[in-house]
Parts: sequence; C-alpha cells; structure tokens
Amino acid sequence: MTWTKRGKIRQGVASMLEVNLAVQDGEKVMVVTDPPRFRQWRDLGMGRLQEALERCVLARMVADLAGELVPGADVAFLPYPAVDQHGAEPDATTAERMRTSDVIIAITNYSLTHTIAAQEACEAGARIASMPGFLAQMFEGPMAADYQRIADDSKRMAQLLSEAQVALIATPAGTDLTLSLAERSGDVDTGLVAVGRVENLPAGEAFIAPLEGKARGKIVVTPKGYPGLEEEMTIHFTAGEVSEIQGGGQVGDNLRLLLELPEPGRQAARRNVAELGIGTNPKARSVESVLEAEKIMGTVHIAIGDNAHIGGVIDADLHEDFVLWHPDLLLDGQPVIRNGEWLV
Repeated sequence: MTWTKRGKIRQGVASMLEVNLAVQDGEKVMVVTDPPRFRQWRDLGMGRLQEALERCVLARMVADLAGELVPGADVAFLPYPAVDQHGAEPDATTAERMRTSDVIIAITNYSLTHTIAAQEACEAGARIASMPGFLAQMFEGPMAADYQRIADDSKRMAQLLSEAQVALIATPAGTDLTLSLAERSGDVDTGLVAVGRVENLPAGEAFIAPLEGKARGKIVVTPKGYPGLEEEMTIHFTAGEVSEIQGGGQVGDNLRLLLELPEPGRQAARRNVAELGIGTNPKARSVESVLEAEKIMGTVHIAIGDNAHIGGVIDADLHEDFVLWHPDLLLDGQPVIRNGEWLV
C-alpha cells in the first residue's frame, strides 16, 4: 500500500459514500480501524502483520477522501486496539463513539458485524458498513457491482429461505449438512445500507440463522474456503454444535483450541451453527478475503458462533464463516442451487 494508490480508489470511495451509504451534509461519519496491539506485533506472521497495517493505512486514506468528497459532513478517523477474533467487542471508548455517529465505516482486521457495539449503534440510528478484511482492489471489483440487481437477487433468495423448513447442503468435496430453518426468516446484505442496519461491503448475500440444536452432518472446507487454510478441513456437527474438527493443519489446530475441542459441553456458544449464507454478487471473484469470497455468486457459507444479531438466540464472542464451493442447496427437497448454478 502506498499513497500513490489514493487517486486509484477515489472513484470507488465516492461511489460507496453516494450509492451504498448515501452520506449527507451535516452527518457524523466515523471511519474506524484496528491496528495491531503490542502482542500481535510479536505473534502475527510477517505477511498477516503487513496486511493488517496496510488495511489501517487504507482506512485512514478512506477517511481523508471522505472529508474531501463530502465536505459538509463531519468526518472522523478512529483507530482502536485490535481484538483477537471476529465478533469480539471493541473497547468502551470506541463503542461509545459508534453510538453517537450517523455513519460508521469499519475497515478492520477483525469483524465488528456481530457485536453488541454495532447493535447498539444501529439502535441509536447509525448505519454501518462493516468491511473486515477489505482490500483496496475491491473498490474496482465487487464494489463496482450493480447493487440494485444484488438487492433484487438477495431478496428473492431470502424469501425462499424464509419459506423453507429444512435446508440440505452438499458439495463435491464431501459436505453433507442438514439445517432446520423452521420459524426463522431470511435476511439480506444488499450493500444499500439503511438507517439502523449493519451490512458488509462489498455486499451481496442472503442469509438465515438456522434453528439452534438441530444442525447435523458435516462441512468439508477446502483451502480457498477459509483464510490461511492449506489443507482440507472437515467440521462435524451434532445437535446444532461443532462436535469434531478433522484436519486443517494449523488452522484446524487453532479452531480446536478456540472451541476447546474435544471437551464436551465447553464453549457451546462458539460451537453453535450460526448462519447459512448465499453469495449474490456477480462481480465478487477473489478468495483472498472471506469478506469477498462469501459474496461470490454460486457459493454458500456456513458460520459458527454468534447469531443473536441475525435472528438467532446465541450471543457469542465469535463468528467465523466457512465458504463452500460448487454447492448443491436444497430447500424442503427442492434444488435451488446445483453445483454452484442458480436454478431460481
């Protein structure tokens, strides 16, 4: 990342402010980011550390451009100490600043999407673009998509999720997972961020919180389905929770430690099957970041951990997504996606 890229992203930032966030004169806009703490400087590998720092510089660049592009808005830049995982809460000062902002642009290394801080900011009237793992090149890729088309496709798929009782997901890699969707409603991440909403950018998905305690089967995550994964990983689910993780190399070891496997009954909230998501962005291509990969049209993703902010009842300090490629998705026995191709 260099300052010479500033001009290259200017149009993308302008489009985000106008189309996705509809920023108006007089609004309080806060750009937040999470530079590594001292311990992370020591513990992160050089590649991850450099990427984290570049993302923080990008956030500062976006804040500066926002101040130029919408001079009538009150734009602030707020770095805060990084947390250790997606879904963990930011510090109290950052949470308070979020509650007093109209627009929050979160270009972070660890996601704020599924946090109480984001929920309370939305309840106070904020609209939030959550952009964990965002890369500068996304402004010219998935951010340049037709967001009205994305909204239409996402709403259509969310309606199918709302109407279904049971979802079955299978992949050529070996995924075979059954979820109960009874009494749950599908939702959308369209990229057209409304007041009181937190949405990812780049956007493009329909999603639902499966009924807790019912998921059974397994997902087989291939290397391009989770950051840093270099070998296939199989996650088994029993009675709605992760019961076993096989393979995955260092990523698998880290997840087993995070979920305290194989200890039965430990970290039940983190082990929860939290989300079924369906990518709807036709311009999403890259697998470098889950943020973009889970939006790729023709993929589905499964998340574990927190779902309290998407219609479920589990409040956890973790939300991790796993992207599945070339999926079959059946809703109440009817094929909706076949080998990654939409049938609806």
